[in-house]
Amino acid sequence: MRLSYRKFDLQLKHPFRIAIAARTFTPLVLIEIEKNGWIGRGECSMPPYLGESQDTAFAFYQLVEKSGILQNVNLNSIDIKFIMSAIDALQEGHSAAKAAIDIALHDLKGQIEQKPVWQMLGSEPMVMPVTSFTLGIDTPSVLREKIGGAANFSAIKVKLGSENDYEIIETICSVTDKPIYADANQGWKDVHFAIEMCHWLASKGVVLIEQPLPKSDLEGNAKVTEGSPIPILADESFQRFKDFSKIAGAFHGINIKLMKSTGLCEAKQMVDEARKRKMKIMIGCMSETSCGTMAGAALAPQCDFADLDGPWLTVNNPYETPILRGGKIELSNNFGLGIKQLL
Repeated sequence: MRLSYRKFDLQLKHPFRIAIAARTFTPLVLIEIEKNGWIGRGECSMPPYLGESQDTAFAFYQLVEKSGILQNVNLNSIDIKFIMSAIDALQEGHSAAKAAIDIALHDLKGQIEQKPVWQMLGSEPMVMPVTSFTLGIDTPSVLREKIGGAANFSAIKVKLGSENDYEIIETICSVTDKPIYADANQGWKDVHFAIEMCHWLASKGVVLIEQPLPKSDLEGNAKVTEGSPIPILADESFQRFKDFSKIAGAFHGINIKLMKSTGLCEAKQMVDEARKRKMKIMIGCMSETSCGTMAGAALAPQCDFADLDGPWLTVNNPYETPILRGGKIELSNNFGLGIKQLL
């Protein structure tokens, strides 16, 4: 197998602000894994606050090439779980860089076996959840403008954790009655305030809240979870499968992101384990192209909530935009991820 990779800056339609950072673009690395004319595509999306960069991804891919792990793979029996275990063991970290390889391998294997990735994962397209449209922290006028561009979406996700949380929610409720997913991104610091916010947000049509308190404050998050009338999901506190033991009892559910989980192999394990634990599951994303989005969408029917809106928040998506019907991403019967490259 031949691994190739290139840098790509994904430009955002609007400046994107959360409680801990702001940006106008997201650095990506787009990769291809080629074998005997077959090409599998993947991507790693790396918001700067997560600690990865295009340069660290390039350095890791050079390490993968030197290792020879991809060179001797049997085309007729690609064992993605085995390959990813070996790649994961090369060096700690690099979750997004590893996720790109995992995604590309799934795309490649699906094309060779003539199966869509969602079928390989055992998903049922008919139970696809709606995907939300994300609003960063912004002024009321900009929020109204952004909501106007979300007409085809059936749920709104909003970033909170600023001094304007009440104003933000009131603004959204003044222009739409769609269900709201709230993400505080660790922006609240006080347990009692967070619990009060949970009750107020529930009265405003918010159906879930992600990461109310700092990721290390598991005791505080557990108190918020106990006192909240709506589900509290772990985001920054939950990144890889091993984190289940750490967050036990602290949250009602989890937000799985392929860029944190090292890809679909581990994400699928997370879904199965969360079901055993009777936890709520969201499949989320960073700022991603249709490549990462359709990888997440392939697993979305096994989740309760989806936040896979990357292609609709950007201006230079290098692939065709997914089909959104009834607020849900439509899975096709095309082999692999079923994406078409434009750039």
